[in-house]
Amino acid sequence: MKIVVSNNYEGPIYEQIKRQIIQAILSDELAPGDTLPSLRSLAKELKVGVLTVNRAYTELENEGYLQTVQGRGCFVAEKSSETIKTHLLDEAKSLMDQALQKARKAGTTEEEICTLFQEQCRRIYHE
Repeated sequence: MKIVVSNNYEGPIYEQIKRQIIQAILSDELAPGDTLPSLRSLAKELKVGVLTVNRAYTELENEGYLQTVQGRGCFVAEKSSETIKTHLLDEAKSLMDQALQKARKAGTTEEEICTLFQEQCRRIYHE
């Protein structure tokens, strides 16, 4: 897993680290049980403070993505699959909201949208 921080990003550096770790988990680049770099080694590699990496790891642990084992390190949580599912469903809902708003702007009726959705489901799930 390669993490890159940018000074051009508008948010805090810990959010960049956090976002990239989540993306690595969602894309299966990191799997449950995989070890993450130590706080000090990642901080040194990224040329940031240990507290910055610690904040990213702590928030990821609080959100259910990571698990810290005292003396052993930080790992992708075994239960992260449920967190990942929730995250992906939230993204899907957001995309559906956007699609529905566009369909509504186009003057599509609710029945037409439901029919279109069912057709898309059949195409995706039965191909």
